[in-house]
Order: sequence, then structure tokens, then C-alpha cells
Amino acid sequence: MPSPKTVTVLAPAKLNLSLDVVGTLPNGYHDLDMVMQAITLHETLVLRRSRYLTVRMPGSFVPVNEKNTAVKAALAFFHYTGLLAGVDITIRKQVPVRAGMAGGSADAAGVLVGMNELYGARLSMSELCALGASIGADVPFALMGGTCRVQGIGDLLKPLPPCPDCWFVVAMPSVGISTPEAFQRYDRMGSPAHPDCAGQEQAVRDGDLAALCAAAGNALEFCSGATETPAIRSILDANGALTSLMTGSGAAVFGIFDDPDRARSAAEALRAEYQQVYLARPDRGGARVVPNAPRRTAKNA
Repeated sequence: MPSPKTVTVLAPAKLNLSLDVVGTLPNGYHDLDMVMQAITLHETLVLRRSRYLTVRMPGSFVPVNEKNTAVKAALAFFHYTGLLAGVDITIRKQVPVRAGMAGGSADAAGVLVGMNELYGARLSMSELCALGASIGADVPFALMGGTCRVQGIGDLLKPLPPCPDCWFVVAMPSVGISTPEAFQRYDRMGSPAHPDCAGQEQAVRDGDLAALCAAAGNALEFCSGATETPAIRSILDANGALTSLMTGSGAAVFGIFDDPDRARSAAEALRAEYQQVYLARPDRGGARVVPNAPRRTAKNA
């Protein structure tokens, strides 16, 4: 069967159900322990065969240059496969920027998966993850998706059973967070919070949402510098969230709900203060080719 001339890819955002800093690696990077969850808020990518490499992000302020993760992914794919070709990529961004939700990593994962299909390269998941790791620490998870225990700098992934059924309400404050600056503040300030990632993994395996929420936490939240986090958490908690916390290095904040009506009420309450509010569910997959991607895969409540 000939390879297609156009492919559409959905690439999920992620949330950190827990994030701990457990040390420093010999290369100087922080040694992390996390439980990551893909959610039904996606980047949508359309890739077409072309003689040139072009990347467009309509409506987005993300620069399209050599530092853009989608550009890096395309170049890495061509370098690895040796293909003398090009690709035209259009990315409809839904994931907030500087949010700790791995939108850039999702873009890179979507490009790798899409180009693998577009050119019939038949690269394995291991090969794609190795390419992804050369682009960014969260790209391997963006490729695998689902629920994973993630360690090291994000390169050690242990797939877990699906997250217990729940609803996520995510709010992006008015100001984003720089990941390097967040870790620099952590080095100066430390954190009083160190979540039980092993306990959370066991809660996922047991299908115990209450235990999962009890073990949640983010060691970067205390030093993030995100001033709006307490206000968002207060609204989520007041509307019945089982737990609320910042994701990644920030600045997005989310709550976990066991009742859809409470989740919708929380989203509506947040709308009064914040422009980017999303209602999402756990996603069991990572970046994948789809026949006809829906225009909206999560509610921008």
C-alpha cells in the first residue's frame, strides 16, 4: 500500500499527577520522579508531502525557527532516516504555552509520528522515543501517552494501567513560567512538598482514585513564582476537587474530580477569572494518526 500524501495527527497534552525532585544527576540535570497522565486536550497536526520544510502555527505566538520543537523533530527524522524530502506541517495549537503541559513536546511527537506514517519509514516506538529524547525530555512520554511513572530527566518510562476514571479541570493563569527559571528557584529555595510517587503508582494499579489524589503533589509548586496558583486552587477545591495542584514547572493548575457536574461547575467558576479553562478526561494513548481529527478534543470551558 502506498504511503499517504497527507496525514492528521492528534498529540495529547500531559498533566503531572505528581512531581518530585529526588536529586541531581552526574550531568547536572535534576533527577525527577513523576506520574504523568495524557489528557484529551490535543494539538492537531496536518502533515503533507513537500519539497521543502515548512511549519505553520496559525493564531499562535510560538516562534517558528530552529528552536521550535516541530522543526527540530522534522530535521531529526530526516537526519535519522536519510530521506531527501520535505514536509509541510500545520499545527492547530490548543495546549497553553509555558504551562507545564508539554505542548511543545506534543508538537514534536506529532511530527515524528506523522512523518513516520507519511513516508512509510516504519520506525519502531523505541526508535521514535530515542529521536524524541534528543529533542526534549517530555517527548518520549508524548509519544507513549497514557499513564506512566517517569523518572530520570523524563527518559525512564514505566507504562501503568489506565488512570481511574475522572475529570480534569485545567486553568492557565495570565502569566506563564519558564522551566529553567523554575528549577533555578528550586535550587535556591528547595521545597517542603515531596509527593509519594510510589504510592501514587500503586493507587493507579489499584484503580483507587482517592488514594491517587491523596498521594498527589508537586515539589516545584512552592518555588514556581506563579502567584495565581493559590487562587485557582481555591476555586477548584471549593467546587469539589478531590485534589488540586500545579502541573510540571507551571503555570497551569488543575483539579481532579470524580463527578462531571462538579467539574463543569468548577470550570464555569474559573471562566469568570481566566480565559484559558479546559475540561478534559484521561487519554489512554499518545500522539497518533487519525483518519478525521475532530476540531475540538477538549472543552475550552
